[in-house]
Amino acid sequence: MSEARTVHLLRHGATVRPGLLLGHLDVAITAPGIADCVRVAAGVTFTQVVSSDLSRAAACAAALGAPVRHDARWRELDFGAWDGRDPATLPADALAAFWHDPDANPPPGGERWSALVARVAAALADLPDATLAVTHGGAIRAALASACGFDARQVWAFDLPCAALLTLKLWPDTAQIVALRT
Repeated sequence: MSEARTVHLLRHGATVRPGLLLGHLDVAITAPGIADCVRVAAGVTFTQVVSSDLSRAAACAAALGAPVRHDARWRELDFGAWDGRDPATLPADALAAFWHDPDANPPPGGERWSALVARVAAALADLPDATLAVTHGGAIRAALASACGFDARQVWAFDLPCAALLTLKLWPDTAQIVALRT
C-alpha cells in the first residue's frame, strides 16, 4: 500500500452577499472573511494552494502568501436560475425536492449533484500531499461524498460555515474502492 496523502479543504470566508444561493455567481469576499481564512489556515501545514477560480475563494487563497493554482473544478454547485437568489423567495416545493434529492431535482438550468461530485472527485484525485484547496461548501461536501462514500443527504449533516477547515487523509487503495462504488 502506498503512502497516504493529507489534503486540507478550506471554505472561503464570508461574502458581501450572505444567505443567498451562491453557485457560479462571482461575488466579492469581505475583509473579515479573508482574515478568517488566513487565521484558520495558519494552523495547518501545506506546501501548495489550489483554489476555485471564483473570486470569493481566490481572494482568500491569494491572502495566504503562497503561489496559487486556480482550478474551476473546485467551483460551487451551479444553481442555474437560483444562483444569487434568497432561498426564501424560491418555490418551497422545488427547494425541498432539491434538498431531498439534488441529483433527481437540480435547480432549473443548474447542475446535478452527481456532476458536482464527479468534477470534485477528479480535482481531489489530482491533489498531491500537503495541499490546501480553498473552495466552497458544496464542493467540500462533494469531496466527502467522493472520498468517504457519503450520499447527498449524509453530507448535509456536516456544518461547514465560512472559513471552515476540513482535513482528509486519503489512502490510494481506499480511494480506488470508493471510486468503484461511485
